[in-house]
Formats: sequence, structure tokens, C-alpha cells
Amino acid sequence: MGSEFVQFSLTPILIGIFAAMACALPGNFLILRRQALIGDAISHVVLPGIVVAFLITGTVRTWPMLLGAAGAALVAVILIEAVRRLGKIEPGAAMGVIFTSLFAGGVLLLEQSDTSSVHLDVEHALMGNLEQLIWLRADGWGSLLDLVALSYLPPELTRMVIVFAIIAALTAVFWRPLKLSSFDEGFARALGLPVTLIGLGLVASAAAAAVAAFDAVGSIIVIAMFICPPAAARLMTNRLGVQVAWSLAFATLSAIFGYVLAGYGPLWIGAESSVSAAGMVAVVSGLILAAACLFGPARDRIGVAVGG
Repeated sequence: MGSEFVQFSLTPILIGIFAAMACALPGNFLILRRQALIGDAISHVVLPGIVVAFLITGTVRTWPMLLGAAGAALVAVILIEAVRRLGKIEPGAAMGVIFTSLFAGGVLLLEQSDTSSVHLDVEHALMGNLEQLIWLRADGWGSLLDLVALSYLPPELTRMVIVFAIIAALTAVFWRPLKLSSFDEGFARALGLPVTLIGLGLVASAAAAAVAAFDAVGSIIVIAMFICPPAAARLMTNRLGVQVAWSLAFATLSAIFGYVLAGYGPLWIGAESSVSAAGMVAVVSGLILAAACLFGPARDRIGVAVGG
């Protein structure tokens, strides 16, 4: 039993945990800045960028994907401004039109592309590939100490660990500027902090998390990871440091219980097959948020958080 768990379940659960935590960290500050839907925008924009990067390079490695996503984001900004100015419509409408159009274009481009050599198709782009990221060379818990077996770990796990570590380190280093600019932008500017640059860095970290998590959870489910754990954590406390800790805990629980329920939940109720793991992770995230809305101790006194 232990051998099967290590081989088939350990790495997908770990990848889901680190993907959820990597998204939750910047998600906390996006929530506080009332910019939560930036995660939605990023998830829509990265798809065509990732597809174009794959068509050019023939690989789904991290750096080409990040450059493709950055290029798509730049194109999106230019198109939004052009639509807003030429069409004389409000920015929200322009954003909605461009983001959905780019995403639809990415889906169409993906359908017409030859991606048979990699796990990159419409289904994986939408719902991810978490169930297939298994560790075939594992033979029980002892494989964790076997260097040869460790060399066959899914590369997605290494990528997510590195991305999470970088985002966590940057969050720790820039904690005070992030906190000040999120709660009181005017005061942060008065102190001479580069508020615009801090905001761009936050969006860049969110984009890096979305791209790194793309292969595991897809470009849609990642939205729940940006929003649900931080939003639930916000309802648990008014202290930012504690909120971040809650969000990481909720992200971890979502990944674990989501994966378990996706694989075994349908069998428990008599169904014959499992469901999408990434989809169930998002469902569990939503249920945690719903519970926080009903029972969270800070739900009636949300204000300006202090400390932290």
C-alpha cells in the first residue's frame, strides 16, 4: 500500500500543494489591493503565450513559457489600450473583450497545433495534468533516499518547489513594502516607496506561479488557487502575517483533500471512475471559502489589518 501511494499519489499531491501555495502567496496581496481578478486575467492571457512559445521552441520548459506569457501580457496591454481609446469604452469592458478573445485564440491555436509529443492539449490547458504526474521509479518510502530514483521525479515537482521558494523568499524580503503599499498606497508613496514597481513585481510573481502551475492544474483552475485560500484566510484574522499562514494552510488542505476526493470520492458513492483532480482541488477550495464565510471569526470585522 505504501509503495503504491509513493508511486502514484505522493508526487501529484506534492505538486498540487506547492502549486496552490505558490499562487496563494501573491493572491493574499492581490486580495488586499482589490485586484483579485488579476489572477483571472493572467490565467487567460498566459494560454496563447504558452502555445506560441511551444510552437517556436518545441518545448514546455519554464523559461520559454514565461517569456511567451510575458509577450502575451504585453500584447494584451497594448490591445486593451487600443480598444479603450478607439472604441471609447470603459477599461473593464476592454479588458473583458481582450482577455476572453486571447484565451479563445489560444484554445483555437492549441486545437490546430501538433502537440502529440507533450502533454499540451485543450483538456490539459483547461484542467491540468495532475493525475499523470506520477513517480514510476519509486519503490516505497525508501526511494526518497535513493538518488537514482530521485532523478526520475516528475520535473513539474522540481519546478513548482523552485518557483514557490523564490516567491516565498521575495515575499519575505519585500514584506514591509508589500504590506505598506497594499494597505495605504498614499502613505507608501509619501515614504518614497516605488509603489508602481512593487505592483508590477507582484503581478510578475503571480504570472510566474500561473505559468509554473500550468502543466499541473491548467489555466482555469489556477484562478481558484489565487483567490479562494487567501479570501478564506482573510475571514479568519485581521493580521497579515497570520492571514498568509492561514492561506498556506488552506492551500495545502485543498490540494490534499482535493486529490483524495477526486480519486476515491466517486468510488465511495458508487461511481465507476474518478474525476479531475485539479477540478476537485478548486471545489474543495471553494468549500473552505464557504465555511470561512459562515464561521470565520473575522467575517464581521474585516477592516484594516495590522501587525504582521
